[in-house]
Amino acid sequence: MNLEFSGELWFWKGPAPWHFVTVPEAECDELEATSPLVSYGWGMIPVAARIGDTDWTTSLFPKDGRYVVPVKTQVRKAEELEVGDIVTVRLSVNV
Repeated sequence: MNLEFSGELWFWKGPAPWHFVTVPEAECDELEATSPLVSYGWGMIPVAARIGDTDWTTSLFPKDGRYVVPVKTQVRKAEELEVGDIVTVRLSVNV
């Protein structure tokens, strides 16, 4: 399954600070249907991700009825991203 969407980069300071992009609702429905086939626990979904020219692997987190894409520091630096930027994310889920 391949998905592409745009969303805002946001920061969660929590006990382990991290940057995320929230997956839009329509794409979350597709991911939720796939989750039982690929999740390795807590609803986490392993994906290959891409923003701009930067690829990485990560796992989507379920949050507030949707999924969020963790955006690593190396990705933010390579793509010169700041909190509040609207980014296009490409995800590939190996089903």
